[in-house]
Amino acid sequence: MTSTLRRVYHIAAFSWYAFVVKSLIAKEGEELPPGIFVYGGPWKYLTFLNLLLQMSFFGLAALNDLQAVKQSENTLNRCKDLLFSVFAFPVGMFVVLLFWTLFAYDRELVYPATIDTFFPPWINHAMHTFVLPALLGEVLLQPHIYPQMKYALAALGGVGSAYLIWIIWVYLSVGIWVYPLLAHFSTAGLVGFFVFNMTVVTLLYVLGDQLNSHVWSKDMDNMTTKSK
Repeated sequence: MTSTLRRVYHIAAFSWYAFVVKSLIAKEGEELPPGIFVYGGPWKYLTFLNLLLQMSFFGLAALNDLQAVKQSENTLNRCKDLLFSVFAFPVGMFVVLLFWTLFAYDRELVYPATIDTFFPPWINHAMHTFVLPALLGEVLLQPHIYPQMKYALAALGGVGSAYLIWIIWVYLSVGIWVYPLLAHFSTAGLVGFFVFNMTVVTLLYVLGDQLNSHVWSKDMDNMTTKSK
């Protein structure tokens, strides 16, 4: 029953994210508010990149469910655990936390009201709300093996730095910040904001590790023993 539930959950989540991504890409050709898809299209938004990340994880998880047990433990299962623990959980939770915090303070800093004309509420919640329960469901559904923290944080730092370089490149190319909030920062402020964000992502990685250990403590002991 557990394996069946896991397959259904992963396939359903992957299908949902694929549908949302397809819906967003279809919007690229429409007449949108100035600056929305200028230079880089949706690929410059962390929210969209996170959707691709979540879709990739659940797709890999669904594929892993269909593999033979031994092969799964040696290859896909480890890749799935790595993708979830280091990227999908902390980045996904970060997107939800940061977006709704800024939205509650002043939505114009992150999601201007003019966007509502083009993106109905269900798309907003698909991008910024559904991610959280989907990730928590995954935590409850099965255990994951976490890598050593120094390697995980190095990977997160590398990806975070790459995204920072990307959005700065977009600004230097077209003079528009990906998010209106960034226009309010000085150079030092941008550095501080980036460091703050990476600190939050790091804490969310630790949170995911702790939740995983708390929910699956006995199972994790068995998984660790088998993996040696």
